[in-house]
Amino acid sequence: MAKSGLPKVHRYSMHFKATAVRLSDLPDVLIQDVADALDIHPFMLSRWRKQAREGLIVTKGVKLDDETVAELKRLRDLEKKYKLLQEEHELLKKAIRFASDQKRKSSNSSKQTGKVTPSR
Repeated sequence: MAKSGLPKVHRYSMHFKATAVRLSDLPDVLIQDVADALDIHPFMLSRWRKQAREGLIVTKGVKLDDETVAELKRLRDLEKKYKLLQEEHELLKKAIRFASDQKRKSSNSSKQTGKVTPSR
């Protein structure tokens, strides 16, 4: 049976919020990636970023873990490479489909004209 009452609300420290905002401010790092890494909702991180812009969360002086920064940059780089590979894969599939269609059309046209193609 489900518990009745209010859902549990997580309270995050100002240091945690400031660190999350600083991580999301890194170049080539997506808010979604930071939110996933910290197991928080991206909307919450966006709200914290807004609060930081308004001065409600102070991010100056927050030291970022070099290993975490490097991991987030590596993740972003891998995502870019993966996206490029997906695009290349789609292009190759289209090229194969085009080549097989051309071969099929070529063999159909030779049958229609009565040409005899040498068999192997």
